[in-house]
Amino acid sequence: MNWRRVRALLLKFAFICSRNTFRAMDVFFWPMMDLLVWGFLTVYMLRMGNTVPGAITFLIGSVIMWNVLYRAQQVISVAFLDDVWSRNLLNIFAGPVRVREYIAATYITGLIQSTIVILFLSAAAAVFYSFNILVLGIPLAALFINLLLMGWWLGLLTTGIIVRFGPPAEALAWAIPFLVQPVSAVFYPVSILPPWLQPVAKIIPSSYVFEGMRQIIEHKTFDGNSLFISFGLNVVFMIMAALVFRYYFEEARTKGLLAKYGT
Repeated sequence: MNWRRVRALLLKFAFICSRNTFRAMDVFFWPMMDLLVWGFLTVYMLRMGNTVPGAITFLIGSVIMWNVLYRAQQVISVAFLDDVWSRNLLNIFAGPVRVREYIAATYITGLIQSTIVILFLSAAAAVFYSFNILVLGIPLAALFINLLLMGWWLGLLTTGIIVRFGPPAEALAWAIPFLVQPVSAVFYPVSILPPWLQPVAKIIPSSYVFEGMRQIIEHKTFDGNSLFISFGLNVVFMIMAALVFRYYFEEARTKGLLAKYGT
């Protein structure tokens, strides 16, 4: 791992965001729209019913935390697609850049953007809805890390599929996070799901994160075991995603698909 090359790739990603107004807006605009929609829905539900505030305000926290996962996944997939669309993919891998250095740079970029998004949304939630994300306390850091890890392996898996199947699979860069969202218990507990779908939710790391977040907000308690389960699942899926990506990438390189896809 050559960290000079990783820093060079990070600089490239930074230039793309800073010199493209629409890309910079994407980091703030869509998360803010999510927060406004779900925040106003929360206010409406509180006004219409005699509901304990903590039982509903978790929706705002869910929006903030979901954007951590989504942003981490998006950065990895879209960074690869940026190089494809700009016909720059072959230029990168024709040089000394190794695949693991490229992935490391996207992971770090995902960490940076996820951190920016959670800080931005937390400040906006405090201003507009008097919601303080710090009520989650110390577990907030562990929740963030688990969602970040899941976003990383989802992004790596998505990129591997795109490498294998080419342009027809590009839509998965935006679709895959929403394929797992229904079983991630983002806005409702796992118990709401049909019995046959609940076992699927149990193997999704993010379900433990959002269940834990609701437990903290509603009952002021937290089961640390759920975080260890989530972390363990993330490690397993990270290894599996890495193996899938490596297989598809090597297959694409052997068959010359990278040259075809990158020109």
